[in-house]
Amino acid sequence: MFSRMNPTLRGFLIIAAIALVIIVLNLYVALASLFLIAQIAFFLAIAFFIYLLWRERREDIESWPTRAKFAFYGGALLIVVAIGAFILDRPAGLPALAFVLIVGISAFAMWRTWRDQHTYG
Repeated sequence: MFSRMNPTLRGFLIIAAIALVIIVLNLYVALASLFLIAQIAFFLAIAFFIYLLWRERREDIESWPTRAKFAFYGGALLIVVAIGAFILDRPAGLPALAFVLIVGISAFAMWRTWRDQHTYG
């Protein structure tokens, strides 16, 4: 019967069973701890990904003018700090919009710097 069930319904039943186990066994603290560990791991994964991108292209970046390096590294640093602040503070409303704008503008600055340094002619 379970294998012939609609996959969406089956998924919701599994989620409901997990929620029921958490409520019955009073595992709120354990769930909150796992969520905090997952947030930290996600932040470290983003930082590691940025580090790998930098390490792969650092010789190319070192040949750029000082202003371009400053804009590129400043944008990357601002994104990492903004994500870290978002994880710690969990803003809502206008501060959350400010977070999205900071990350978007910083990413655009990095992309624009990268494109300007790789446009020849």
